[in-house]
Amino acid sequence: MTQTTTLAANTEAQTLSETAYRSLKSDIIRGERVPGERLRIERLKGIYGIGPTPLREALQKLSQDGLVTSEGNRGFTVAPLDPLEFADLNLARTAIEKEALRLSIEKGDDNWEARVVAASYIMRKEDKALPSSQGGVPDSWERANADFHTALVSACGSAWLLKIRAGLHELCERYRRASVYQKMGSRNLETEHAEIAEAVLAHDTARAVELVERHFALTASSLIKETGKPAPAP
Repeated sequence: MTQTTTLAANTEAQTLSETAYRSLKSDIIRGERVPGERLRIERLKGIYGIGPTPLREALQKLSQDGLVTSEGNRGFTVAPLDPLEFADLNLARTAIEKEALRLSIEKGDDNWEARVVAASYIMRKEDKALPSSQGGVPDSWERANADFHTALVSACGSAWLLKIRAGLHELCERYRRASVYQKMGSRNLETEHAEIAEAVLAHDTARAVELVERHFALTASSLIKETGKPAPAP
């Protein structure tokens, strides 16, 4: 085997591993692979059309992400949904979000404001449609929600803050899809999002940060209330 052939084979293996990782991660977050599901290689081969080695590499990486648990010789399982973990994730996400939002309001220019306005418009449309959705939270709502909150902090100027924030957002999304927004009949998400956008565009940093913190806290407390588990000590 020539060096070129070896490099090509290695590149293909890495590509398959990355494809397996992204596919499994998406399905876990979306709830297609349910909490507690045994992730047997033979079954996954049939579902994703990918060989055992890339699948094992993907599962190892997902284990590091906290989305999969490794049981030694017993293989891999989709990680359970733990309201206490969600509360902890939400605590970390809120801290990151608040700092990124402060910086974004401070540094944001006209282009940033235009991005916030556009994202707010789409978010409002999705919030209006959410109560009539069937079968859980629609992908279109999740995309609009992610784009809206990302637009708010997009001018913060810190690539590291945005990278950490993105990872926390993905982990929180799994909990929202599974059991949160379907049970929030008392919340007016359209108003919550609109008030946040209004404060941000008015460059009212204190109010914007307060509203975002309350917005995230309501999501976490709703899940804890449903399961009867207390929030962790601060």
